[in-house]
Amino acid sequence: MTIERLNENAHMSKIVIHDNLVYMSGQVADDPSQDFDGQLRQILAKLDAQLEGIGLDRKHILSAMVWIDDYKKWPRLNEIWDQWVIPGHKPVRSCVEAKLAFPEYEVEIAVTAARKP
Repeated sequence: MTIERLNENAHMSKIVIHDNLVYMSGQVADDPSQDFDGQLRQILAKLDAQLEGIGLDRKHILSAMVWIDDYKKWPRLNEIWDQWVIPGHKPVRSCVEAKLAFPEYEVEIAVTAARKP
């Protein structure tokens, strides 16, 4: 069994790789002054960059957990998400309405991916 922890800070690792599973911490927008669409697009770009940084892409995502601050935004989430995911490689996804850690954040996403053996 191998466990690899990447990008650690005082509180957590941003990525943990256990054997062939990749667990990524929840991602929020770098610029939370943007609206929901802008924040969501920032997060999806960050996920792409993090996956690319470990030699993976969206096809490797197994599951996604999405938190949104208002469930009325769920249709917009789906519209943008559906443009981002790769047909034939859609992960399982859960979405809940939640009060996020800071009020300026409208959405957060954490994913689990499979790494090539």
